[in-house]
Amino acid sequence: MTQPFTVHFDPVAFHIGPVQVHWYGLMYLLGFLGAGLLGERRRKQGRLPVSRDALSDLAFYAMLGIIVGGRVWYMLFYYAGGPQWIWTDPLALFKVWDGGMSFHGGLIGVLVAAWWWSRRHRLHFFDTMDFVAPLVPLGLGLGRLGNFINGELWGKPSDASWAMIFPNAKMEDVQLAHDQPALAQQLAQLGGIPRHPSQLYEMALEGLVMFAVLWLVSMKPRPRYLVSGLFALMYGCFRFAIEFVRVPDPQLGYLAWGWLTMGQVQSLPLIVIGVVLVAMSRRAPTLVPAVH
Repeated sequence: MTQPFTVHFDPVAFHIGPVQVHWYGLMYLLGFLGAGLLGERRRKQGRLPVSRDALSDLAFYAMLGIIVGGRVWYMLFYYAGGPQWIWTDPLALFKVWDGGMSFHGGLIGVLVAAWWWSRRHRLHFFDTMDFVAPLVPLGLGLGRLGNFINGELWGKPSDASWAMIFPNAKMEDVQLAHDQPALAQQLAQLGGIPRHPSQLYEMALEGLVMFAVLWLVSMKPRPRYLVSGLFALMYGCFRFAIEFVRVPDPQLGYLAWGWLTMGQVQSLPLIVIGVVLVAMSRRAPTLVPAVH
């Protein structure tokens, strides 16, 4: 039996004195920087009629929206023990070192920030979102790469040639091997059960594919709602599909039928919204690039 690749990286990229800089944090930083640079490029092309300072404000508010929205949403829907922390341990919201961020919550945070910013600058909300949407997949892909480096959010057991061993899943491996002799043999021979590298699947689809499609589509002016709709539709479909090979959060498990996960439930509205927005774009106006 060929030895699969073992996902065992040091989550700390480097030290600055006593401060540890983690790869996951670097991925977030690179995502923000990349989105900022690409956003400024699109602004100079006249794709959103605002100043550089105004765009910087949008980036700052969006960053806050991702952090606050992602954390609050995780605590409401994914936190072990449910939302009782609100009255039993409200300070748990701020214990970010324990982990826990949600994409769907971060998306809501960005939507709120973009709505408020658009209102201040008298822009149509969806003109702003059509501008922002192609910039987001870069951060999504890098975030999933950070998950992979951390050896977290692994997939289900697989006999695919590219399946990998995740040492952090050892406890789960032992439980599975207890009931399945074939998996017990793999655990004994390989030191772990090969699994789908679901983080890399998400990096490829939510990051590379979505970025390529949205960037190419938005290279020339498109009707309002189209780019935002494609973003919602693609992310919802990709996330829903990958959940079939990704192990659900242990504190939640499957919600129904032995396969439905919280990630799938929260992705369904995105699919519906995406279809509606794409349909609306057929009769929507196109924002004409500002001439400098």
